[in-house]
Amino acid sequence: MLNKVILMGRLTADPELRQTASNTSTCRFTVACDRNFVGQGQERQADFITVVAWRQTAEFVSRYFKKGSMIVVEGNLRTGSYTDKKYPDVKHYTTEVYADQVYFGDSKKTDGTGTGNYAENRNFQAPKQEAPAPAPENTDALTIGNLGEFEEIIGDGSLPF
Repeated sequence: MLNKVILMGRLTADPELRQTASNTSTCRFTVACDRNFVGQGQERQADFITVVAWRQTAEFVSRYFKKGSMIVVEGNLRTGSYTDKKYPDVKHYTTEVYADQVYFGDSKKTDGTGTGNYAENRNFQAPKQEAPAPAPENTDALTIGNLGEFEEIIGDGSLPF
């Protein structure tokens, strides 16, 4: 069986670290993921997906991520249900991603103005490439290092596989 989820999106709020009664760290946060398809004349829509992280992963998220941060989450999907305390006849269903691994989705900030992302840095210019060195005219005369340690293998040009 396979239950694998990979999400990339932005946090909708600052993650808040909590401790269980047994002093285990946990963090629940929501990731906004843009949908791929945009209908003609419509705005792009997003899905808001609840993610739960535990232990060191929860501490990592609460320490290094904030509202608007791009995050990549790798985990598994879990569903559940509960009965409403106020209305016992009402059953609520939940769907959450339990995070196994969390990664930065943005590059490290270079200064206080942006993330260092090429798309966000409007003044970015690609470095100029130098012209390649001219190819030597006679490649038979080339010697590269000391080739005396190697034995020449003469074959018929066919590959063994």
